[in-house]
Parts: sequence; structure tokens; C-alpha cells
Amino acid sequence: MTPLLVYDGDCGFCTRCVRFAERRVHTRARAIPWQAADLDALGVTRERAEHEVLWLAGGRVLGGALAVAELLVDAGPPWRALGRVIRSRPVRPLAAAVYRLVARNRHRMPGGTPACALPPAERPAAKGRD
Repeated sequence: MTPLLVYDGDCGFCTRCVRFAERRVHTRARAIPWQAADLDALGVTRERAEHEVLWLAGGRVLGGALAVAELLVDAGPPWRALGRVIRSRPVRPLAAAVYRLVARNRHRMPGGTPACALPPAERPAAKGRD
């Protein structure tokens, strides 16, 4: 099964990061916005998909910094080494804290938009979903 990266397609920063990964990281994963994914079929709740980027592979679902780490490991050299460092026990808590900090401030990041700061249900693209 091809790994799947599920991200927030309403967030400009998230979309920009995924586009960077598609151009530069060269992973086997297929990226899909959670808004276009069949979350039930994937075994993922909407709440979790709204909260963090997800990596689905081999029957496992990893989120946040661990999802990013797995994407990097999957990409092979030179990215693999960075992914392994991120998921290592000593670095994992720091990586999770940095991920949460970035996630909370994604509307301030390059490519971020004011919509990134809104709860998912209040974003302009949310109209017509549900």
C-alpha cells in the first residue's frame, strides 16, 4: 500500500509545505487534504485530521511530528537521517513541542493566511462541506 499523507487543505502554510515535499523530498506517499479524504474508510476521525498532519502506512496512523518524521524516513537519503533523528526518543518530545508551536502559529508562517487561524468549521472553504 502506498503511504498516505493527510493534511489540512484549507491551510495555506500546510499546503505550501506539502507542495515543497512533493517537489524536494520525493517520498512514495500520496498527499491528500483531509477535506477530500474518506476519513471513515481511513480509520481517522475528523477531529484528529483537523488537529495534525497524518501519516498512514502499514496499518498505522501517526500524527504531528512523527508523521513528518516518517515522511522523511520514507524519502530516503539525505532526508532519512533527519527523520530518524526526529523520531528518536531524546528528540521526539522536542519535535512534538516544535510541531505544536508551528501548528498554533501557522497563520503567521510563510504561505499562511488568516483562514489558518480560524477553527476549521469557520473557514471560508468549510461552507458546503458537512
